[in-house]
Amino acid sequence: MDLREPPIRSVARWSVSQVTTASAVTPAAVLRLAVPAFLTLVAEPLFLLADSAIVGHLGTDALAALGVASVVLLTAAGVFIFLAYATTAVVARALGAGSPARALAAGVDGLWLSLVLGMPTAGLVALFAHLLVRLLGADGIVADLAATYLRIGAAGIPSLLVISAATGVLRGFRDTRTPLLVATVGFAVNGALNYLLVYPAGLGIAGSALGTLIAQTGVAVAFAALVIRRARHEGARLSFHPASVLAAARNGAPLLVRTIALRAAFLATTWVAAGFGAVALAAHQVAMNVFNLLAFALDALAIAAQALIGHGLGAGAAAEARRATTLMTRWGGYAGVGLGLITAALAWVLPLLFTPDPGVRRALTTALLVLALTQPIAGIVFVLDGVLMGAGDSVMLAWLQVAALAAYLPVLLVVRAAGGGLGAAAALAVVWAALAWFMMARLLGLVWRARTDRWLVTGG
Repeated sequence: MDLREPPIRSVARWSVSQVTTASAVTPAAVLRLAVPAFLTLVAEPLFLLADSAIVGHLGTDALAALGVASVVLLTAAGVFIFLAYATTAVVARALGAGSPARALAAGVDGLWLSLVLGMPTAGLVALFAHLLVRLLGADGIVADLAATYLRIGAAGIPSLLVISAATGVLRGFRDTRTPLLVATVGFAVNGALNYLLVYPAGLGIAGSALGTLIAQTGVAVAFAALVIRRARHEGARLSFHPASVLAAARNGAPLLVRTIALRAAFLATTWVAAGFGAVALAAHQVAMNVFNLLAFALDALAIAAQALIGHGLGAGAAAEARRATTLMTRWGGYAGVGLGLITAALAWVLPLLFTPDPGVRRALTTALLVLALTQPIAGIVFVLDGVLMGAGDSVMLAWLQVAALAAYLPVLLVVRAAGGGLGAAAALAVVWAALAWFMMARLLGLVWRARTDRWLVTGG
């Protein structure tokens, strides 16, 4: 894979409040964005893992229920992740073109849109909680516990969307340190509340959901306040403007399609894992949390890519955007190798932290070893995803993700049909091997697109 371009002779320099000076995209510039973004992103899955450890000691049924409910909540909020991705790209391009007020107006529209989308979504998820967990294959006590968690957790969906939109604004301003501070405090409070409400208060899995809801609300208020204060300083519009909010929704529609296809793949994977019983589902839930932790770690480079590519193309520096793509793609591959080695080394240790069940431990170790092998692929996939998002190449991203899903679903159906006689560990190994194929399908499409020049469109 060769994404390289000739050396750059002159490039633009961008600052946070004004984009009128000039600087190349250097490794140091990437690290200044990626390191705080990495710490912010891994904070969430680390506390989700802590939550899994807290709930896991309530029993295998509670851990399996948390897995199902978490998938539904992450899907309900995750389909609107374009609020972060699209906002980052739009804000970065506007700053690259030298218009911070326009950038912040777009960010405020994103906050309003997050409420417009989040409130009805929360109501629907709470209303159909039991049906949703049963559609994912949960039944009996697992379904009841999952529905309990989901009804409470659904109220946090608007907050999750506000957090996404506000984080996108700050990333577009190339500010990844502020989200780190807010997220760290919020997730620390979340972990403490979950423990206190689950055990000393005796609320069980409902306490975990309530603690998470309280923390999410506080974080959302803090993020929204930061964006609003910055918008006032720049004189940007703060009021609800239906036409602008609708335009923001239209701009995010292709990324919505892309995210729905991505979430559909993970939902289908959970459905297949649930078909192999509570042991396999519980192990799969923890493995997915580890997957999310690794994905967020790699996504730090993708966030840097979004901001730098958006700024560069907004300022008309297409060659610099190409060079930044080569640099960050290489780093993504290296990071994937490193994370894969760490995951493999911890595959026998991590299961001890989450469950006393020996069957769940064996299945989880197997899944983690397969996951470790996929990380070099994932490193490149996440970076190229960020590059194309920063470039605003959202329509092609949607098509590529739908194509990858189409290549993945038949493989999952074969696994579901042929794995009935396997034990939990063997069945989960096959499920995660199928997921590795899904990542490969994504890689092939993204590399093909990145090698062209069609996404290198300049201007604010």
